Amino acid sequence: MTANHINTLDGLTTAQAAQKLLQDGPNDIEQAKVRPIWRRLIDMLRQPMFALLVTAALLYIVLGDLTEGLTLSVFVLAVLVLTFYQEGKSEKSIQALRQLTQANAQVVRSGQTLEIPAREVVIGDWLLISEGDRVAADGQLLSANNLQIDESMLTGESVPVSKQAHTSDTPANSENTVQAGTFIVRGQGVARVTATGQRSQVGQIGQSLNQLMVDTTPLQQQTARLIKVLASIVLVLCLVMVLTLGWRTGQWIPAILSGIALAMATLPEEYAVVLTIFPAMGAHRLTQAGVLTRRIQAIETLGAISVLCTDKTGTLTQNRMTVTALAVKTQNAATGASLLTWHAGAPTLSEEFHTLVEHAILASAPEPFDPMEAAFHALGQKHLAATDHLHADWELVQTYALSPQLKAMSHVWQMNDGPDRTVSAKGAPEAMMALCHLQDAERKTWSAQVERMAAQGLRVLAVAQSRFAGNDWPESAHGFHFEWLGLIGLTDPLRPEIHQAVAECQSAGIRVIMITGDYPATAQEIARQAGLPEGETLSGDTLDSLSDPQLQAQLAQVTVCARISPHQKLRIVQALQAAGEVVAMTGDGVNDAPALQAAHVGVAMGARGTDVAREAADLVLVDDNFASIVRGIRVGRRIFGNLQKSMHYIFAIHIPIAGIALVPMLMGWPPMMLPLHVALMEMVIDPACSIAFENEPADAQVMQRPPRDTTAPLFGASAIALAMAQGLCVLASVALTYFLAQKGLGAWVSDGVAQLGWSPLDPAQTRAMVFVTLVVGNAALILSNRAQGGAFWASLRVPNPTAYAVIGLALGFLMVAIYWPWLAGPLQFKAPPMPALWVAIGSGLLSLANVSLLQWAFATKHETDLQRPDRQ
Repeated sequence: MTANHINTLDGLTTAQAAQKLLQDGPNDIEQAKVRPIWRRLIDMLRQPMFALLVTAALLYIVLGDLTEGLTLSVFVLAVLVLTFYQEGKSEKSIQALRQLTQANAQVVRSGQTLEIPAREVVIGDWLLISEGDRVAADGQLLSANNLQIDESMLTGESVPVSKQAHTSDTPANSENTVQAGTFIVRGQGVARVTATGQRSQVGQIGQSLNQLMVDTTPLQQQTARLIKVLASIVLVLCLVMVLTLGWRTGQWIPAILSGIALAMATLPEEYAVVLTIFPAMGAHRLTQAGVLTRRIQAIETLGAISVLCTDKTGTLTQNRMTVTALAVKTQNAATGASLLTWHAGAPTLSEEFHTLVEHAILASAPEPFDPMEAAFHALGQKHLAATDHLHADWELVQTYALSPQLKAMSHVWQMNDGPDRTVSAKGAPEAMMALCHLQDAERKTWSAQVERMAAQGLRVLAVAQSRFAGNDWPESAHGFHFEWLGLIGLTDPLRPEIHQAVAECQSAGIRVIMITGDYPATAQEIARQAGLPEGETLSGDTLDSLSDPQLQAQLAQVTVCARISPHQKLRIVQALQAAGEVVAMTGDGVNDAPALQAAHVGVAMGARGTDVAREAADLVLVDDNFASIVRGIRVGRRIFGNLQKSMHYIFAIHIPIAGIALVPMLMGWPPMMLPLHVALMEMVIDPACSIAFENEPADAQVMQRPPRDTTAPLFGASAIALAMAQGLCVLASVALTYFLAQKGLGAWVSDGVAQLGWSPLDPAQTRAMVFVTLVVGNAALILSNRAQGGAFWASLRVPNPTAYAVIGLALGFLMVAIYWPWLAGPLQFKAPPMPALWVAIGSGLLSLANVSLLQWAFATKHETDLQRPDRQ
């Protein structure tokens, strides 16, 4: 067998990579586990509602009532199918999110640089790594340029580790190898992949970095506590019911069945359904708004955001930099030293500006990724192509990266074979003034020019040059003797949708704070153009001088934070949180990760963001657009609002169901509701509370309300009172139907026409009428709880075909169950006379009027409370 030849200059070929992928499998550290059918069945049996259904079906069969037992088994199967469908929909949404948030990797194949999914990296690939990347696989370094890697996830050591390229005379060791899952915090390099997937070091440890985090949210914890309380109450009621009926009749098996029916009728098991489906489907909806969800629990927090801290470049602006203005100092024999400026409208670029542009290009990446550096290269190609100021043959031999201590970057270039080197630097004007040791008079002159350019909304950078001989580089750029060259001003137009998005935030009670590394005057002008309200501007230097309490007080008035370093974002987040704000923070760089992780909702950039930032964030913006964040908040508010409506509905509908199961027992009447009937109602309630309410459109006023109070309980006293009152209204309508059926609502036939009479209906007809009223009352609860702010009739104009379909199918199925003998017999239904049927429907419509009136009264009172002077 001939071994595959690997071209070490060009990397693997596409065919070789495909063969290795087939041979070794995908580069997955841990595959997402899909529950098998048997496991899902066991999990379902642990759910009280399903367990009670199965128990009741078995009891019927043991008692010899095969018709009841088999019919209930059919309903058990139907509930099983419905639950599997809902769970499958939820799991598919989460799996789709996992696929969307998987990392990519850059490899060299057949001499070309390709970006591929990290799971397709194979052994032998040449892996290109650079600052901000997560290493996709274990590998041996072939080259390393100022490379530092955070290996804390493997070693626990928080200090980044410097790496060197592997050479033929040194063995492979920790200094010349990289491991999957670690992060590049500085520099770049090339590694040859030696292990992928489970064969990598992190794979052997058994960690999974690509798995979506699904933690228990505060809402789930709060709901679990509520269900435990209700379950305790239900258990006591069921025991009392079984003991009472068994002692009264001596028939313990029917008593147990009645107890099971009461437990099924009372326990709101649907809460578990909606708490699973709503976040998963909500995350899927967020992808349609351009927002990927990395952590499901962030969806719960979206609607509560009160402060949104956003980057400027690429988030508020289009990240399409254009050089608009240049400024250099000239010496004229007649006028002396003066500033000479150039603007983009000029047709040519005079010789005085050539050196400035030359060194701006040299201080940038040779193949620029950053839009600002790309703008320098574009200007050079346009105006310097015919000059000797472009140096494609020079070699970059040393770099000094931007740092919190020095907001400037420097490149050292080898011009020829001699010892002389050219050094070019660019950065923040104040940092470059310190680097060039400008005198006070020069500082004032240039600072005034910076102010003039910044006031026009330009991003202003300074450029300098130096010379150096030899290879004994200084430790920092301060070791060079720089000469000031001038200023460059760049424009980055606002995104067209920003005005509306900012206005929407203001109407929603969300403060927007713009955080940027730009000059204060530039930041203030961009904030004004974006429509941010007037406020104070906080600079990075001022921030460092403030104590934590002082910073907390200052931020209450701040709209713009300028000259902010990434590490200062963490203090801003912590200060806002200490003031009780729910904070969302955007970021894209390696150093943004601590702030993104600390924020209630961390938002990373998908297009320009680093893997480190994306790993730390809760959400990822596909298009890096501020308006997408606002759309995400709107979707988050919609999700939580619909979840709340669904939970109110569940609480309300269980009151009449429990009443129908409990009251006959207390009164010594024949039971109206058996386990079979509860199963029938579950077939209506489950799709209503999950599918119907999940598809509910956002309320028209969803972005005109203040952020949700995260400390407020899901069910406050007023919400519980409203749901209980709604449920009692439906129960009263059911009681009215029962009373009329038992106390005189019969039918007699005259000349072949059924007419209203005054003889009691038999129990099967009464039960059918009761369920007609209950199902119509259920429709009333669906319609009233989807009402927007209590405006019931207005809500009917808002389309939700799913809700209407659920209501229609429920009514249609009930009619089939009543009038089709094959179902009517096992359900103990008997078709009532047509006039009696209309009376049952009328009672249900009466509950619709009552619950709608309650909803309106509650909303009116709530609005009045909000307008009280003490609430302002």
